Amino acid sequence: MNRDEDAAPVDMLASLFEARGWLYEFVSEDEITGEVQGSWAKYQIQAIWRPEDHVLQLLCLPDIRMTDEKRGAMFEVLALINEQLWLGHFDVWSNGGVLLYRHGLMLGDEGLLGPGQAQAAVESAIEECDRFYPVFQFILWGDKSPAEALAAALVDAAGEA
Repeated sequence: MNRDEDAAPVDMLASLFEARGWLYEFVSEDEITGEVQGSWAKYQIQAIWRPEDHVLQLLCLPDIRMTDEKRGAMFEVLALINEQLWLGHFDVWSNGGVLLYRHGLMLGDEGLLGPGQAQAAVESAIEECDRFYPVFQFILWGDKSPAEALAAALVDAAGEA
């Protein structure tokens, strides 16, 4: 496949992962999973193509599990974080309390994904997980309130620039 041309979404993501040297595997012809090293942790990236809807769902899982005692604070901070996002959102799977970033891409009638769009979507997911990873850690391990965790993480991130 020529990396400069649009392709089936899962195939395009496989090309991107391969070009970056990221481990990946096809789960099915319409699903791929891979592993990416972010700034704070390794993230699992999953993409699921729904041809009947022309939608590619991209998930990035930063390997954070929400504890029952922190559930309220985590949902509060998710609402504060999601207010700031233009693309995608953070969510929690009800089965197991796994935190994830989710973004759906509508690809039009042809159902093709371009190399630039694939790269932008994956990089955006990684960047958002990197940007907010400390917030979740401040709540889960630092006993900060949602507002304190968000403020502390964003101050730290601004200081790194």
